[in-house]
Amino acid sequence: MSAAPALALPELLAPAGNLEKLKVAVHYGADAVYLGGRQHSLRARAANFSEDEVRQGVAFAHAHGVRVYAAVNIFAHNRDLDGVAASLAFLQEAGVDACIVADPGILRLARQHAPGMPLHLSTQMNVSNREHALFWQEQGLARLNLARELGCEEIAAIRKAVRCGLEVFIHGALCIAYSGRCLLSAYFTGRDANRGDCAQPCRYSYALVEEKRPGQYFPIEEDERGAYVFNSKDLCLLGHLPVLVALGVDALKIEGRMKSVAYVAQTVHLYRQALNWIGGQQARGAGLESLTMPARFFAELANIGTRGHTDNFFLGQPDADDMLHGSARLAQSSVPAGIARTAEPLLVEARHTLVPGDRLECLLPERLQPLAARITALHDADGRPLAQARPSQCVRLTLAPAVQLAPCTLLRKTPHR
Repeated sequence: MSAAPALALPELLAPAGNLEKLKVAVHYGADAVYLGGRQHSLRARAANFSEDEVRQGVAFAHAHGVRVYAAVNIFAHNRDLDGVAASLAFLQEAGVDACIVADPGILRLARQHAPGMPLHLSTQMNVSNREHALFWQEQGLARLNLARELGCEEIAAIRKAVRCGLEVFIHGALCIAYSGRCLLSAYFTGRDANRGDCAQPCRYSYALVEEKRPGQYFPIEEDERGAYVFNSKDLCLLGHLPVLVALGVDALKIEGRMKSVAYVAQTVHLYRQALNWIGGQQARGAGLESLTMPARFFAELANIGTRGHTDNFFLGQPDADDMLHGSARLAQSSVPAGIARTAEPLLVEARHTLVPGDRLECLLPERLQPLAARITALHDADGRPLAQARPSQCVRLTLAPAVQLAPCTLLRKTPHR
């Protein structure tokens, strides 16, 4: 009896908060990236893309066989609609592969001003059941980004019900509100989360005050730094990738357009290597149901800045253990040291203080295990010797062993080095 054919690997979809992050995501193996323009995107505080940068980003991605999706996914008030039609027409003209929408009004405008543009539904629309999914399929949506509050059995039921593409978040920050529908930021700061300007008050430290005892603060949970009652751990479905492949999900999405370039590099690199490993196991005849992700992938996960990790709803209802009560985030095991800008000579933009003797890890796109190297000499961009490199300074590195590093390669080191 012949083995069942291997299932195609889902698309790996990476965040691109700016042009640099787009290039880094492509370098580390993203199949697609998502970005936002200067308006109408749910990340108003990200650098985002000017029209010229959208053109550059699309050209760069397409030259490397990578798709580009543009987020136009705010919930719009009347005043927000100015310019939406022109933005949609521009995105189609610039060659964007799909637009991500949430507001039905913006969807309607997209039909009028970007006819033929594939449309993906944002997670903001809370697709949490098969009838909801069927409704949007009937409206012609090419892909649905499912609500983050779904378990694997619910995803499987939706997959059986619809033909359109399905996309699932696999890594990144979680919101305490249902699929990001939160009013805390608007209430506390006037910054509207549903129009892309969240101040993340769920990450604040809170205490209890009784109205007749002003100035007396009672901790909600005993901790020397306060109480982080809303602070969810970060989503991480790394261990469930074989299940997601088996479910027939079309795209796996990483959250983080406002995260650092190092975060983009490390998450895309990790999940690319993990998916490649699954593909290799399938090619050797292994069934997805028998696959367990090796420990080396979780060891690499420890290098990514995080609030801790949770499966969220994937295996069942989250509980108190899925919240990070002690602090806003956890310490990470390494820090970004720099980003390679040119290969010969090796010019690096420092992201941390560097001195000769520092031991670095070079994160190569073709392998999970970083390449270890030591800085033997530092020079400025003009070739003058340096005793130390400062963050944001471009420097020439001499490494031992000598290695060729392509532009966009991330270098990192442990914090004590």
